[in-house]
Amino acid sequence: MSRLLLAAPALLAGLVALSGCGSVREAVNGPNLTPMAYPSALVPSEQAIAYPQANNTPASSNSLWRVGARTFFNDQRARAVGDIVTVQVDINDSAQTSNATDRSRTNDFNAATPSIFGLESSLGKILPGAYNPAKALGNSSDSSSTGAGSVKRAEKISVTVAAIVTGVLPNGNLIIQGTQEVRTNREVRVLTVSGIARPEDISSTNAIKHTQLAEARISYGGRGDITNMQKPPAAQALMEKYSPF
Repeated sequence: MSRLLLAAPALLAGLVALSGCGSVREAVNGPNLTPMAYPSALVPSEQAIAYPQANNTPASSNSLWRVGARTFFNDQRARAVGDIVTVQVDINDSAQTSNATDRSRTNDFNAATPSIFGLESSLGKILPGAYNPAKALGNSSDSSSTGAGSVKRAEKISVTVAAIVTGVLPNGNLIIQGTQEVRTNREVRVLTVSGIARPEDISSTNAIKHTQLAEARISYGGRGDITNMQKPPAAQALMEKYSPF
């Protein structure tokens, strides 16, 4: 008994160490914001960042147009690695599906063996006394299955987030990624947007809609006390996921 009492504090300390000091600190003080950093998840580690160089080509004689310029005035839209573009996320989707299945089967089978190669009299001695040649074989089965299911869901998100160009594809398309975090009391709301955009789809105000992003990945969630209360306990989640019943 004394050994168990001595081992209990050590076991508790080990569990705390495994859970991590950050988790304990977050449980006491609330969630912290993620340190601001350059979003490099979509950028290969060996990719070299090329910064656009200023165009020092002199203007043509008697002309304000610079040779090689894309527009008469400077284009403020994002087009190079490190530029910022505004992504407008406006999701208002709904889906409803309903289906039902009803299946049943009844089977009844009887067979008589009044004569079996003249051995019907011997079968009465071998088989139990209840043997009846008129009902030698019989089978009866009944099965039924009923199922119903329905799905009704709706999502509505209307936010705006500034993203950074993290890469430029060979065809000129831009890889963008942005993260936004807002903390209210002990809850952090996290919005993450990433995808591939065409420079032509970026408006003159340097904004683009989420529907114009290819391979779009939009995540809207949070972490904190409210989120923790909404999640089931870890043991219950494991039982629901792996239970064979």
